[in-house]
Amino acid sequence: MTRRRFYAHPNCFTSDENSVTLGDEETRHLRDVLRLKTGDEVFVFNGAGREFKCKIANIARDSVQLSIMAEVAPARPESPLSLTMAVALLKGEKFDLVLQKLTELGVTRVQPLITTLADVRLKEGADVDRKLTRWRRIVMEAAKQCGRAVVPEVTAPKDICDLVESEEHPALMFSERDGQSLPEILRDLPSELSSVFALVGSEGGWTNDELAQARQAGWKIVTLGGRILRAETAAIAVATLLQHRFGDLR
Repeated sequence: MTRRRFYAHPNCFTSDENSVTLGDEETRHLRDVLRLKTGDEVFVFNGAGREFKCKIANIARDSVQLSIMAEVAPARPESPLSLTMAVALLKGEKFDLVLQKLTELGVTRVQPLITTLADVRLKEGADVDRKLTRWRRIVMEAAKQCGRAVVPEVTAPKDICDLVESEEHPALMFSERDGQSLPEILRDLPSELSSVFALVGSEGGWTNDELAQARQAGWKIVTLGGRILRAETAAIAVATLLQHRFGDLR
């Protein structure tokens, strides 16, 4: 039987882990969509890797209190690879799609990226906060759907010039030009890696200065070859390739 899964932040659990309270959005889904009742069994994950079998104790207007019966193994295991994907901001719903699919593919963290040739510009303050709230809701829903008990971290947008100087290696910058093939790059890396940082560009590609700065900072420039991929396709393809090579996609 498919688990009826809900998300609750770790702060929503009592200190003795005997009960947990769902927020208003999860409450509406439980009560109005699934039409569950007091005494029904559900599963709750905390976004940090833990999942619990629970029983509905009380349903209120804006919250549901659950009695925790037992901690259980998550519905799906996590990848052994800690994969961070820095993805340039994309127009429309393309970035939403990328967030959803990267979550399904087991990515650990998503770093939205501001690049020179990106068509998307965010205003500081409320605009960024609104986007982050939306993006974090998307990855939470995707984690719930695909069985993960870990919700990927989505950080505030960062300028590429700051990013390339701050990240630890191995760091891979995927480009449509001026790079080596992935097999060539992998020959210079350990056969097993626990973490990788990958950078995927905007719909307008990289500027010469961005490529030069990354190369000078020690990033490895990777060109996938073959056909030119849309930015959203490239991000999904890169995560798939790296999870296949170092993670749990077989």
